[in-house]
Amino acid sequence: MENPNDHEPTEEITEALKNNDAASAAAKVQEYLEKQDNIPLNIAITGESGSGKSTFVNAFRGVDNKDERAAPTGCVETTMEVTAYPHPNYPNVTFWDLPGIGTTKFPADKYLEHVGFEKFDFFIIISADRFRENDVTLAQEIQKMKKKFYFVRSKIDHNLSDAERSQREFNAKETLELIRQNCVQGLQKQGVESPKVFLISSLDLHLYDFQLLVETFEKEIPTHKRNALLFAIPNINLKIINKKKEAFQAKIKYYALLSALVASVPLPGLSVAVDLGIVVDVVRKYQIGFGLDSKSLKKLADSAHMPMNDIKEVMTSPLAGNIISKELIIKILTMSVTAVALMVVEEGLRFIPAVGIPVAMTASFISTYNLLSTCLKMVAEDAQKVLKKALGLNTSV
Repeated sequence: MENPNDHEPTEEITEALKNNDAASAAAKVQEYLEKQDNIPLNIAITGESGSGKSTFVNAFRGVDNKDERAAPTGCVETTMEVTAYPHPNYPNVTFWDLPGIGTTKFPADKYLEHVGFEKFDFFIIISADRFRENDVTLAQEIQKMKKKFYFVRSKIDHNLSDAERSQREFNAKETLELIRQNCVQGLQKQGVESPKVFLISSLDLHLYDFQLLVETFEKEIPTHKRNALLFAIPNINLKIINKKKEAFQAKIKYYALLSALVASVPLPGLSVAVDLGIVVDVVRKYQIGFGLDSKSLKKLADSAHMPMNDIKEVMTSPLAGNIISKELIIKILTMSVTAVALMVVEEGLRFIPAVGIPVAMTASFISTYNLLSTCLKMVAEDAQKVLKKALGLNTSV
């Protein structure tokens, strides 16, 4: 389902430019970019006590269970009320930890009303063993409300470990398939038609069915919310990193256009200053989106049980692990003679009446576009190397 208010503002920008109204065109671009960064996505997580809901919420958000921002975890029901956990880097994406349906005094149909089902984009129903009557009843009620739901079988790592210790001839693939079939058959016996069950370990999201679950989300949620979901997903594999790169790349033309529109305003030095401000802001988003800020790198090193220096040694871009500043961007800029030349030419040309402004706009667009593309390429490549290092893969590109 498309959002009619989410279309690209091409017509409005073109109309403003026809009327020589650069300020209005810039405002349209800025409004569009801000709207894209703030598209809400609300994900409900529910299941019986001890199913691993909170651990899943924390893992998806990239937050350690001991972090002060983490959802509290435990072997007993710790969620008694609907609790919101915004993503630490993308607060427009909120995970809602719901009380287990069996822990409330509300029947399934009233339970959904109690938790405010209208605000949720989809539901994830989690179980650590088999899905029970409460889970099925809830799924059926969600279906009546025309909402999407997904069955997630958690703690798969524990199951495999137990099976390996107890079985003489252990086969991980066969064990996983047996777990899946038991869940599916159990749901079918309780009246669920063609159920899909995703096997997940919140401690190892790069394993098992998490990628398949993400791809299912992408197919079934409205198009305009897909990037909100994508940016919130941890960098668990190269495929997700590449998708993030494509999504970031698609926005570069709008940032470059902002630069071009500023270049049409005849104030000495203004354009270069604003260009750098735009680039610094966007590159910071790249760094956070790919998990290359210092805090994310520290967490990755800890989870991979390796020294921070081992992670850092594979990074080649000055944008990885450093504070993104105008000085750092200028350093990157000086590496590109073409971009520097275009920006210098821009400052001279834009004061030539009539002809100068369009030429300066073009120069500014090209220089900002190239600079952002270069920075994106650097950061994405380092993100791939860092992930490979953490997973023990060959880091050569």
